[in-house]
Amino acid sequence: QVQLVESGGGLVPPGGSLRLSCVASGSIYSYAPMGWYRQVPGKERELVAEIIRGGYTNYADSVKGRFTISRDNAKNMVYLQMNTLKPEDTAVYYCYYMQSKRYWGQGTQVTVSS
Repeated sequence: QVQLVESGGGLVPPGGSLRLSCVASGSIYSYAPMGWYRQVPGKERELVAEIIRGGYTNYADSVKGRFTISRDNAKNMVYLQMNTLKPEDTAVYYCYYMQSKRYWGQGTQVTVSS
């Protein structure tokens, strides 16, 4: 069984930065995809950024150039550095890990507001 725990969310003014962290426990493989989705009430969960097999990264167009995903396989952690935050980045951010099925963390709230 895989468990994921996110941290690092909070309230930040527009233009500010946050760094989200996610630690995975259980049977974790460094080649398995990990990443971040986000969701706002009434909308579907959407991909923000992910690291897939081979270390390749995918980003949503809306965050390219502002967000950076990274991974520390020794610590079973994935990070999301978010810069130049906008009010439209406000959402619950979920970490995921995929091995046979997709596992989710409990989510962490990010609110961008003055």
